[in-house]
Amino acid sequence: MSNFGDGFVKMNRRVYLDYAATTPVDAAVLECMLPFFKENFGNPSSTHYYGQQAEAGVEQAREILAKSLNAQPREIVFTACGTESDNLALRGAAMKRGQQGCRHILISATEHHAVLRTAEQLGRDYGFALEILPVDSDGRVDPDSVRTRIRPDTALVSVIYANNEIGTINPIAEIGAICRQTGVWFHTDAVQAAAHLDIDVAADNIDLLSIGAHKLYGPKGVGALFVRHGVDLLPSQTGGGQENDLRAGTYNVPYIAGFGKAVQLAVENRSARNQHARALRDRIIHQVVNAIPEARLTGHIQNRLPNHASFTFSNLDGNRLVMMLDMAGFACSSGSACKVGDAKPSDVLMALGLTSEWLMGSLRVTVGKETSEEEVDAFLNVLPGVIEKTRRLG
Repeated sequence: MSNFGDGFVKMNRRVYLDYAATTPVDAAVLECMLPFFKENFGNPSSTHYYGQQAEAGVEQAREILAKSLNAQPREIVFTACGTESDNLALRGAAMKRGQQGCRHILISATEHHAVLRTAEQLGRDYGFALEILPVDSDGRVDPDSVRTRIRPDTALVSVIYANNEIGTINPIAEIGAICRQTGVWFHTDAVQAAAHLDIDVAADNIDLLSIGAHKLYGPKGVGALFVRHGVDLLPSQTGGGQENDLRAGTYNVPYIAGFGKAVQLAVENRSARNQHARALRDRIIHQVVNAIPEARLTGHIQNRLPNHASFTFSNLDGNRLVMMLDMAGFACSSGSACKVGDAKPSDVLMALGLTSEWLMGSLRVTVGKETSEEEVDAFLNVLPGVIEKTRRLG
């Protein structure tokens, strides 16, 4: 390490602590993908040998994903990303149920924008009644609030499995049971959760579930939606009839194959990966809340993703903090703005009920399977000085 000035320390190499944003492609995943760019390059919809080889790669991945969720292969629909999966779930369900007079939608206050903005559009442009489920100060949805707000005309309930910004895990099984009892379709965005948690769509009474490959060491540009057999959605794309007529278009075979391999590795190595991540996460949380003035943990202390630490600091600009950390060699993220350059506090932090002095100073630190204790210690050594300087800058 070398001095960076004003108490900063610059690492000889950069440290990545933003695994909730994306992950590097695992070497085994890349190796699995390569043949489908070359010798197995066929179109899975073709009936000849080349098409059959490509189709085999797609169907193997479908089986892996289905097994990981305790689903049937026919219930897995491949998409281009988690956002598309969320869009297909919400828009497809709302439009189909809307034809039957069900025009009420319930979503939580801490949804990813892929859900929130889609639901808002359905309300604004298509006449659906959108209702927001409140969360507690840790960002969790109370199942009883779902029970009391479901109406005879409720088309869909959508509650995020684990929040991308604060790491809180919701009581999905309880919410799913309530939706099943009342005959309402239940969707959950599990894009963050799938890498770390054992998910059972049958036991949890989930009808629709979104996941994405790049959060679990797979490639960007591919996702999937679990659609329980019997749930009838309006298709997102029409054309050649791929994916049970729900998502037409030529398959991205290399990425789908890589997605399957990434899920397989995530399941096989989940216990070891989580144990490693949890130890680092807890070290970060303990050090930050005990050593840095005016710092607080956001999200649930126990019911949170094993690799996820998130904080807010009073009277501090979180975006500036992230930039200062990047200058010091550490890649983290902030939830203090909806997008770069936007001064609006995040919807998630506002939903927690934080007062104004805490709303803009958020920091998300997420570790991965390659993160070392040395890297975490280096980050913790630098962080107090960076925060102090960021506060001085106003």
